[in-house]
Amino acid sequence: MAMEESATLAMSRKSRELKAQGKDIISLSLGEPDFNTPDFIKQAAVEAMDQNYTLYTPVPGYDDLREAIANKFRRDNHLPYTKDNIVVSTGAKQSIANLVMAVINPGDEVIIPAPFWVSYSEIVKVAGGIPVIVPTTIESDFKFTPEQFRASITSKSKMMMFSSPCNPTGTVYTKEELRALADVVKENPNLIVMSDEIYEHINFVGYHHSIAQFEDIFDQVVTVNGVSKAWAMTGWRIGYIGAPKVIADACNKMQGQFTSGTCSIAQRASIAAVNADPAILKDMVAAFEGRRKLVLEALNKMPGVKTNVPGGAFYVFPDISSFFGKSNGNFTINTAEDLCMYLLEKGVALVTGEAFGDPNCIRISYATSEKILTEAMRRVAEALSELK
Repeated sequence: MAMEESATLAMSRKSRELKAQGKDIISLSLGEPDFNTPDFIKQAAVEAMDQNYTLYTPVPGYDDLREAIANKFRRDNHLPYTKDNIVVSTGAKQSIANLVMAVINPGDEVIIPAPFWVSYSEIVKVAGGIPVIVPTTIESDFKFTPEQFRASITSKSKMMMFSSPCNPTGTVYTKEELRALADVVKENPNLIVMSDEIYEHINFVGYHHSIAQFEDIFDQVVTVNGVSKAWAMTGWRIGYIGAPKVIADACNKMQGQFTSGTCSIAQRASIAAVNADPAILKDMVAAFEGRRKLVLEALNKMPGVKTNVPGGAFYVFPDISSFFGKSNGNFTINTAEDLCMYLLEKGVALVTGEAFGDPNCIRISYATSEKILTEAMRRVAEALSELK
């Protein structure tokens, strides 16, 4: 079928294969926190097993988990969702797939500001939709403007998909910037917005704003979130949406035919996560902020590398186009993909920006220790210095 393999997973697979061959590879390709799931969440999973939560679950999730998620939306995001607006899925990726397949018909256009998370456009294609990619620039902090938004809308436009904090750029939208985008949404009552907020708690600007907070477009927004990133629960596979009831019901129906309800034990553990005070994450966020500083300082010392300052998530997305046309021996760099393969040969696995909709950049995940990052940046600096 005409679906691309996930570039992040493909690079992770390649680096694992090289490691298995005995090669020294530092992988900065996956968006996975290197912290352990907090003990109180693991304890909730143990208690769930002791209480025999081991049977099929309701398709949209346990009622008390959905209530807890609705409470979380009200507490953290000031969004008046109720249990009936919530659908729990096997990761936020399934949440997005449910939404797109429930809403998008063949020929519908989906506006996607670039850079974007690798799976957005591929999921749209599977549903028969047409991804309309709108490029942004590193000079504008990779932000999508209302003017770009208006210009991209046609009679076939059905949805706009974006994330804040953004994967891969770390860009965080302010309330004022979201209000300006919301004005465009308001002008187009048939348009649905998918707001991916999986990184909401990993931000360094002191706030997170949801576009669904604006009452005049609340019923046009689907808010996607989950426990993977903030609570270091990537393997537990729990994502969820807050959506208008008609869309939540459609996603429920879609999921019922594909996977049914997600893992019972992971759901019980997730109740503990979403009920917890996000303030307890401050040490983890501070660690990520320190790593961001380390990586940015290292990159900014490398001639030809251009960076913005990410406001959140745990990625840097530098522009490396100045290296196109340069060579080291028989290895010539013509694309970001070429540069990633060259750096992989030098012992560092990164992901090409082409997969995220920006062929001038590469994505660096700093979700690992400062010691490892320091060595990775040393290898990158040395490898780039050898390109002439």
